[in-house]
Amino acid sequence: VPEGEAQFHRRVWLHRVGTDPASDVCVFGAEFDKTTFFSASVSIDGRWLVVSASPGTAPRNDVWIADLSASDPAAPALREVQVGVDAQTSVHVGRDGRAYVYTDRDAPRGKLVVTDPSNPAVESWQPLLPEDPEAVLEDFAILDAKELARPILLAAWTRHAVSEITVHDLRTGEKTGDVALPGIGSVGGLSERPEGGCECWFGYTDHTTPSSVFRYDARTGETTPWASAPGTVEVPKVYTRQVTYTSRDGTAVRMIVVSPTAEADEPRPAILNGYGGFGASMTPGYSATILAWVEAGGVYAVANLRGGGEEGENWHRAGMRGNKQHVFDDFHAAADWLVEHGWTTSSKLGISGGSNGGLLVGAALTQSPQRYAAVVCSAPLLDMVRYQRFGLGQLWSEEYGDAEIAEELGWLLAYSPYHHVAADTRYPAVLFTVFDSDTRVDPLHARKMCAALQAATTAAASDRPIVFRRESDVGHGARAVSRSVELSADTLVFLAAHTGLSLSGS
Repeated sequence: VPEGEAQFHRRVWLHRVGTDPASDVCVFGAEFDKTTFFSASVSIDGRWLVVSASPGTAPRNDVWIADLSASDPAAPALREVQVGVDAQTSVHVGRDGRAYVYTDRDAPRGKLVVTDPSNPAVESWQPLLPEDPEAVLEDFAILDAKELARPILLAAWTRHAVSEITVHDLRTGEKTGDVALPGIGSVGGLSERPEGGCECWFGYTDHTTPSSVFRYDARTGETTPWASAPGTVEVPKVYTRQVTYTSRDGTAVRMIVVSPTAEADEPRPAILNGYGGFGASMTPGYSATILAWVEAGGVYAVANLRGGGEEGENWHRAGMRGNKQHVFDDFHAAADWLVEHGWTTSSKLGISGGSNGGLLVGAALTQSPQRYAAVVCSAPLLDMVRYQRFGLGQLWSEEYGDAEIAEELGWLLAYSPYHHVAADTRYPAVLFTVFDSDTRVDPLHARKMCAALQAATTAAASDRPIVFRRESDVGHGARAVSRSVELSADTLVFLAAHTGLSLSGS
């Protein structure tokens, strides 16, 4: 591929196990744009190949299916399931021979339909699980052991960011029950036995429960622990609540607040976190960082901003491209709610975000510096006029807009944090954390922004410092546990120092 484009130009290849990879055959993708993502899967019986293609990180994809028993796997005869439609769709061919199609086509919160894999066109789709007006369909599993009176379908949903699992008749979709969960939290993927059975495993976590695996047995309807995180975890006493507040345009937004007291007894040092992009949902999950902060007497809040997926694809689109300001408005309104309801004050409020969340807090501190006392901005996008020129930036134009298009450049310039740094402004204390081996978001964003803020702020460095934390040999995501601990410690101490949280005795 052209120099500098090794991270692009994906393709679908056929590899025969035991052969030299140099003999692999490209079976799909050569005619697509360099930023297209592909996925490929084969049914458990080896008969049906499903191929999907999506432009970058766009919330839409094209899907094809091929019968490998009727065509050469090196040249599969692919038939269209969905092409040229603004929707996300996936296909799973079950052990019963039916194609189960998950889609948000005409159903922004998701629905499940069935069809014949040999005739997969939309006209043949038959409804199985209709769209729920308040819950987002996330996953499903099929339990079809012979000892069951009838095959069942499990469906995982998130209702306002909180998970639930329902039980349905596989043939009709009729709801027959619910799967008991340990608490108000988040469910991971549903996993059935590949060969079929009556058991399903799923991950689970909440704000006080480390990641665990639970097993559901369709014969008894019981849910039992299967595996838990190693070691003994002593969880401090905390209180968690979900609240609803109103954004600038009247939209209702939800937020989780974790605190050391049941009610707001006094304004406390607080951290507000959010993401608001790419349809990613901020659901409840165990976090040692959050628990350490709350155990020390602070309040921690996570806002379910537009741009995420907590309320389905419409919620995502309400915070992407030309609607990006909605995300920042939701975040500012979350900060105001925490102050108005006595949980904190502006002088005690810190904000934190990484990656797209780094863009979020970068925009927040430039749009409303007086609202916040301290900011941790990690692996951020901040120069939105040039983001496409670095790393994997070209993949994100569907989410943010293309700076080469005049109208979309206007969207980007309207909020680009780097371009809204204003001279003679008293900015909050800011800690940028970057990682030299980050190929997703180039550290240059934070370097430029740090320098611009240092030059512009009127606050004394001893009072509200603007500093830069750099790590080598670390990328955008996973890292050694020791490095995660060090990063969390540094960011918490920084936020504590500038929001007034006392660490004595903790």
